[in-house]
Amino acid sequence: MAAAFACGGLLALAGVLMQTLFRNPLAEPYLLGVSGGAGLLALLGMAAGLAWPWISLLAFGGSLLALGLAALLGGRLLARDHTPLLLAGVMLAAGFGALIALVLSVAPAERLPGMLFFLMGDLAWTGQPALLWLALLLASGLAWRVAARLDVLQLSPLKAASLGIAVAPTRWMLFTLAGFCTALVVAQAGSIGFVGLMVPHALRRLGLVSHRVLVPAAALAGGSLLVLADALARTVIDPRELPVGVLTALIGVPMMLWLLRKP
Repeated sequence: MAAAFACGGLLALAGVLMQTLFRNPLAEPYLLGVSGGAGLLALLGMAAGLAWPWISLLAFGGSLLALGLAALLGGRLLARDHTPLLLAGVMLAAGFGALIALVLSVAPAERLPGMLFFLMGDLAWTGQPALLWLALLLASGLAWRVAARLDVLQLSPLKAASLGIAVAPTRWMLFTLAGFCTALVVAQAGSIGFVGLMVPHALRRLGLVSHRVLVPAAALAGGSLLVLADALARTVIDPRELPVGVLTALIGVPMMLWLLRKP
């Protein structure tokens, strides 16, 4: 439960930062290919029969590789326009997705269930809740300290620059912080989807616009959602366990559709 709450909080916080960086409610933590890079190296390790600590390290390294490539390919113009970074992330995600499909198609059949659980999110092997909690507290504290800057940047980069806010360093901070939060979660629990997309957007729809309130609220709501999803994943068809990412979508999609119906 401790690990699930921290992972959910980190994903929701990363979603807030990504949506602020790109000024788009559809942005989410895996937009820059982080899950694809992590999944590719992790699946290669699983196919080779490596133990979980090595799989986790490979996943973290794959996440950092994806972030580095996105920054290298699309970060040159981040001070003026975030579109190249967005396009680089989308292309990397597509490329990693194709390579993951290739690995799955040639992997030994007995290793496929574990691979699929990793790709859909699995908290069963998460063994470092203290590390996850430390990262959540530090990342939330840093984001909360620059909340006023994020509020203005969300409205308009030009307005932020006219008020003396350093737009490029702030954007790079958002990119780095969101990337490391996501990389840490993927390395510990695989690719748990939908939390980072749905939770920040839902909170904004409920009127929590100021980042001074949105940041802690997202951490709490994201953590609570993932704890609930993990509990259901372990009990709904007991003694079998479902991938937790399936439950986050099953819980989040109806909630999101209901919010979208509200005026």
